[in-house]
Amino acid sequence: MIRVLIVDDEPLARRGVRVCLRRAADVTVVGEAECSDDALAMIDRLRPDLVFLDVQMPGVDGFGMLAQMHSDAPPLVVFLTAHEAYALKAFDVRAIDYVMKPIDDDRFDEALRLARQRLRERSAERQLAHQRETAAAWEPAQGERWQTRFEIRHGGKMRWVEAGDIDWIEASGDYVTLHVGSRIHMIHASLDSIEQRLDPSRFTRIHRSSIVALDRMQGFSLLPSRDAIITLKDGTELRVSRRFRHRLRLDAIRTL
Repeated sequence: MIRVLIVDDEPLARRGVRVCLRRAADVTVVGEAECSDDALAMIDRLRPDLVFLDVQMPGVDGFGMLAQMHSDAPPLVVFLTAHEAYALKAFDVRAIDYVMKPIDDDRFDEALRLARQRLRERSAERQLAHQRETAAAWEPAQGERWQTRFEIRHGGKMRWVEAGDIDWIEASGDYVTLHVGSRIHMIHASLDSIEQRLDPSRFTRIHRSSIVALDRMQGFSLLPSRDAIITLKDGTELRVSRRFRHRLRLDAIRTL
């Protein structure tokens, strides 16, 4: 069951969110708050999985509230706003989505589907972390090791490509294509296996078919579909799907 907290200073707006949530059998509303102070106290006490958060509230607004939140297990956040101009900032503070007021039922349901998906991913990540901790208790600590170079074959000869030289990686059937400046190299592997071998502090998955080097990203823009486009420093544009958008560190992107 998904535990939801509704935060909005307008009673009618809170009621509208509650009515929308009645259609979801896997959701329970654990509380409502009309200001940031009350909401922060309720998050600490109730531990909701998901917060529907109004941007504009008297006193501390929604962004200010998130800056004050210091939970060891922060809830997912969907912003509620009447101003589309807040959208980019919403993703910059790691909100998973935003819903425009007045609330459209289909758009609300889409945000809720995204929340379900992200919660499933969180659960899987926790299980994997637990498995690793359990395994570490029986194995000597060796530290995390990430692949630093990839073997490629060209003209019958074997060569190496350094991970730090890769701009982005693209799935190509049973192969992946390494984009290295103006050159491309194909190796026989799945994108999932490549992702597991790369340092997540340097690379991130942005689509089911692509991985990008974080230090190559330069620009970011949202699309009407709620997907996004990132621009690399060499001008390459890559699509970011909603499934992976939460992984981007927008503060690391130099805006065009």
